[in-house]
Amino acid sequence: MAEQEEDKGFKVKDRRRFSTDEPDAGSKPEEQAAQAPEDRPGAEGPDAGDDRGPLPEVSMATFIFSLSSSALMHLGEIAEPGTNRTIVDLPIAKQIIDTLGMLQEKTKGNLDPDEDKLLSSVLYDLRMRYVHKQTGKKQEG
Repeated sequence: MAEQEEDKGFKVKDRRRFSTDEPDAGSKPEEQAAQAPEDRPGAEGPDAGDDRGPLPEVSMATFIFSLSSSALMHLGEIAEPGTNRTIVDLPIAKQIIDTLGMLQEKTKGNLDPDEDKLLSSVLYDLRMRYVHKQTGKKQEG
């Protein structure tokens, strides 16, 4: 029975095609991935052609702010970046808020005091905004 459970796994096949015209076409995909972005054929670096400048450092705070921004967008509190229009999608907003709540539970005792305070205050604010939108929607409809 243990042998049957092992067979239920999955297999990954690399179906990418590599041109022989490229200088590194003979190298394996793993070797190309290990190269610096500017050394890879056709790669121009993470900020090439981008006027935004460098992206912020990835940290717990930027991760929390990113999820918070998504929740605020789905609560209709901030505009969508691409279209500059506001949307209200409460189920998606609730899922993001619940994700932040799960993150708080799973990281309990592992965050530094500033990260813990940030996560708690962001969660409180988002939950209050969600409840306000949810109750306001029920009264209107």
